Amino acid sequence: MMLICKRLLWTIPILWMVATITFALVRVVPGGPFDAEKHLPPEIVANIKAKYHLDKPVIEQYILYLNRLAHGDLGVSYKYVNRTVNDIIGDALPVSIQLGATALIIAIVIGIPLGTFAAVRRGTAYDLAAMAISTIGISVPSFLVGALLIYIFGITFKILPVALWESPSHMIMPALTLSFLPTAYIARLTRASVLEVLQKDWVRTARSKGLSLQSTIIKHVLRNSLLPVLTIIGPLTAILITGSFTVEYIYAIPGMGRFFITAVINRDYDLIMATSLIFAVILIACNTVVDMAYTLLDPRIKVKS
Repeated sequence: MMLICKRLLWTIPILWMVATITFALVRVVPGGPFDAEKHLPPEIVANIKAKYHLDKPVIEQYILYLNRLAHGDLGVSYKYVNRTVNDIIGDALPVSIQLGATALIIAIVIGIPLGTFAAVRRGTAYDLAAMAISTIGISVPSFLVGALLIYIFGITFKILPVALWESPSHMIMPALTLSFLPTAYIARLTRASVLEVLQKDWVRTARSKGLSLQSTIIKHVLRNSLLPVLTIIGPLTAILITGSFTVEYIYAIPGMGRFFITAVINRDYDLIMATSLIFAVILIACNTVVDMAYTLLDPRIKVKS
């Protein structure tokens, strides 16, 4: 409980810093949200800027922005007419959470056993094959994985839909595509961590007392070797939820990634700043959950915290 309270107190200044830096960056970058509207008369453009307070000094815009944030108002979109940023986030964030959470579960369920078996059978053909697959997973970009899955399962065999987000079957290929890289990364990290723990003296002692290799791995080795893996789960979760730009674009998924890309292209200030804040909130929340999970794997951490 103390950890949660401390994180909540730190969240406010962190989010203020993120909001301030993002606000400054979108104003420094050349171009504005209405520069592409060249067919509009200057008077119309001036009226539009006045409507969104873009004609005011930057300091005044910043104060108005912070005031809106304090009241939970993320602003309005300059390109999606008659839609507030709150509405866009409310529609897109659940989709990205579903996609990211599914991809994370796949990565954990496949990556940890794959890395563990590779470590236990170090130097064998299984180990070489597992690490070769992991290397491919890290090296091959997600858009190529997505294109390959679409060609195989969507075009050749026609067993899965190739786009949109309308049913559980629509989730399979995007989730597999998004999980390909983190699965490979978790597998390699798990293998390295398990190999390190297997060299410990207490593991040799457990084996010398007659404990089977399977029991030693499950009861002792995994619990101590998963701490490095758990460390990356926090930022990895945030990245999977809010950073699936390419995957959402390939499969035409109405998630946060697609809106963030269009917001950057269109200089949609409020939407850019809102997605950055959402990413920060998710990252803080995931890291807090990970820190709490440390105490379950290693009770000694609870004493130090």
